[in-house]
Amino acid sequence: MRQHCALKHGIFKEFLAEFLGTFVLVLFGCGSVAQTVLSRNTLGEPLTVHIGFSVGLMMAAYVAGGVSGGHVNPAVSLAMVILGKLKIWKFPFYVIAQFLGAFAGAAAVFGLYYDAFMDFTSGILSVTGINATGHIFASYPGRHLSVLGGFIDQVVGTGMLVLCILAIIDGGNIGAPKGVEPLAIGLIIMAIGVSMGLNCGYPLNPARDLGPRLFTAVAGWGMEVFSTADNWWWIPVAGPMVGGVVAAVIYYLFIELHHPHVEHEKPQEEEEEDEEDEEDDDSSLKDKYEMITMS
Repeated sequence: MRQHCALKHGIFKEFLAEFLGTFVLVLFGCGSVAQTVLSRNTLGEPLTVHIGFSVGLMMAAYVAGGVSGGHVNPAVSLAMVILGKLKIWKFPFYVIAQFLGAFAGAAAVFGLYYDAFMDFTSGILSVTGINATGHIFASYPGRHLSVLGGFIDQVVGTGMLVLCILAIIDGGNIGAPKGVEPLAIGLIIMAIGVSMGLNCGYPLNPARDLGPRLFTAVAGWGMEVFSTADNWWWIPVAGPMVGGVVAAVIYYLFIELHHPHVEHEKPQEEEEEDEEDEEDDDSSLKDKYEMITMS
């Protein structure tokens, strides 16, 4: 009974941590996009958006890392399941928490900038056009991007994210000093943002993209958020999941599999001391037995 209660309490803590971590990520990330778009680039630019998402992920990892690992991304959680670092039965709880956290983060951004949204759009929330605001919350492809190109973009981008995360947390590799891991992970997003953001804005996270997209669907943008660009919405959901699995397999085969397995053997001197202690114990037991029999 106690074990069952402890188990429920443990997954509840991890659920809350993933929820709050993803909320923080979306609030900082989508908030930076909102400030840039709604100010018509006077209070933001692409670099500030990169910084917003990078720092957002870093803070999310600090918020949730000590409790749940700070995945805040279903693709990362799936990679951890593949590598045996996360129990498979916990995976659905993590994903649900991440989606809810992203949805709540999008709602917070909309509430924070509600007046600015109404002023910018004159009350007409749209995905396309000169006053489009749907892209503040979710990704949409560039005009040049094909469906296949977008899928490959998400597989490669998320693959690099997961690959680098695995390297940072790998105790058998150089890794990062304790407490500095979130900073290093945030820098991965910065690197991806400045090198792979042209095609569709590097969503790399099914929860971070689909959660806010669902929010926009119910908050006034309508089903256009799903139908735009030939039903683009599924690509930043499926692509990252595939990328996470591919990265996990590659890292394991190329790096983790080849770590030296150190067998902890006792030094010879310790073994000799143990043998002497055992002999002393045996002799003392014999003495006690003889004293008892004589009495």
